[in-house]
Amino acid sequence: MIKLKGIAASGGISIGKAFYVGKEEIIVPKSKISHEDISREIYRLEEALIDTRKTIGSLQKRIADEMGYDHAQIFEVHMLVLEDRMLIEDIIMQIKNKKVNVEYAFSQSLNKYTNTLRKLDDEYLRERAFDIEDVGKRVLRRMLKQERVSLDKLKEEVVIVAYDLSPTDTVALPKDKVLGFVIDIGGRTSHTAIIARSLSIPAVVGTEIANKSVKGDEILIVDGFEGLVYINPTEKVLREYQKKLKDLSKVSKAIHISRLLKAETKDGKSIVVSANIELPEELSLIKRYGAEGIGLYRTEFLFLGRRVLPLEEEQYKAYLEVAKKVRSHSIIIRTIDIGGDKFLSKPDMPREMTPFLGWRAIRFCLANTQIFKVQLRAILRASSEGNIKIMFPMISGVEELREAKKILEECKKELKKENKKFDEKIALGVMIEVPSAALTADILAKECDFFSIGTNDLIQYSLAVDRADEKVAYLYEPAHPAVLKLVSGIIEAAHRNNIWVGMCGEMAGEVSFSILLVGLGLDEFSMPPPTIPQVKEIIRHISFKDAQKIAQGALNFSTSREVERFLQEQMKRILKNDFYKFVNRL
Repeated sequence: MIKLKGIAASGGISIGKAFYVGKEEIIVPKSKISHEDISREIYRLEEALIDTRKTIGSLQKRIADEMGYDHAQIFEVHMLVLEDRMLIEDIIMQIKNKKVNVEYAFSQSLNKYTNTLRKLDDEYLRERAFDIEDVGKRVLRRMLKQERVSLDKLKEEVVIVAYDLSPTDTVALPKDKVLGFVIDIGGRTSHTAIIARSLSIPAVVGTEIANKSVKGDEILIVDGFEGLVYINPTEKVLREYQKKLKDLSKVSKAIHISRLLKAETKDGKSIVVSANIELPEELSLIKRYGAEGIGLYRTEFLFLGRRVLPLEEEQYKAYLEVAKKVRSHSIIIRTIDIGGDKFLSKPDMPREMTPFLGWRAIRFCLANTQIFKVQLRAILRASSEGNIKIMFPMISGVEELREAKKILEECKKELKKENKKFDEKIALGVMIEVPSAALTADILAKECDFFSIGTNDLIQYSLAVDRADEKVAYLYEPAHPAVLKLVSGIIEAAHRNNIWVGMCGEMAGEVSFSILLVGLGLDEFSMPPPTIPQVKEIIRHISFKDAQKIAQGALNFSTSREVERFLQEQMKRILKNDFYKFVNRL
């Protein structure tokens, strides 16, 4: 038996046969062609690009349907590469001038692109080299008539073991065949880790030597709670984990049965637990998992991956559909958050060297008031049919909030003149995800109706950690004392000014932080629907008074490790060991 320790990336336990995914090396032959062969090679290039576009388009649609639009957007870079005229012209010029076969010309041009990106200082752009290499291999396999081990056609249930997985490999995996992930590199914010959590698949990352220790067919135990991997476990260890799996199954069924119950503490404090939604197609998940409304409705799906911006009527119908289906609960619609890792496909939308810190979200909207007004008008019109609230993302100061509110008032006046109905008392909120907003929360609270804390960006901005950068992924710590003090301060500022506060970042769906956040006074949790039953169950197991004591205790520690250890101890005490093992994700 070999025991490996890694990073607990997605909670759960799985036992199964290993499926080893090795690094792919494509050998590209070089051959001279005649002048008469040039047109044939160019035709082969076009044929390969068209075929690859179709394949990726189908995969993108499937992932959007199954997992949400954000995950499907990973293919946008791939599509842009396949349509890049500069790249295509460079390949054609090589074929014509150097009279070489298309595979060789393609690989040479692609290498120039990726090598240039890898030398840049900007980490975000360096990572795009990996995407370009990924799509390049797809095209080369098509040209060379080679087949990759097809991960999307797995015949049996397996544990995936790899040094790393490309984004397309990860999202293409059939979730009903994957028991777990064991990955050598990455942290809790790696793409594979995020996908695993969204699908509730146990995962351990950062094992460093798993791909050298496993070659396939070995029996593995993946403990996503503790970050442990057992290769060919002893009979004793196997029996222990088989019992744990049986216990987890019982607890899982119990939680599923109680998912529609209210999230109310033992001493009577009600907490709203709502869902983060990407697409209208996901509305069925609200009832299935017991969500009490939509705490974050992302609107980017209407704008991304298209050449023509959506008109008011199209947006109005999309928002109206949601309003009608969730009429009994509230819906928080976040205005367009284009930028960072999400781009419009319009040619006049520039890429930036620092996309996460640049021209995005409310900054984009205030610079493009016509686009902003079209969306606001559509949201306002839909508000006449349901309990809709508006939320502005990435507000960094009160000036931006006031400017956005001014534009909203202009839209209201226009609709009144046109005799179009809307909720004149529609609630307006601010997404707190920038440290400057957190530190001036008292000022912002006086000019809005609610806050929603976006922990993903708040953590990375506060700790100076790009969550997409593997080299510093270990520094992305939700339990960092600075993060906890910011969250606590935001909640206190909101309550001092008599407004409620929610949280829609990943931290809200991390069950290990549930008791802490209840104790800090969070009024609403919003998260991916599958996590909702667990969080609601935890809330029903605690008293608000006890949660407050735990929260105050957590604020007194100096390191994230101390905070995590303390929360573990409290979870064990309150939830008991069997249940604690199921919900713990530290």
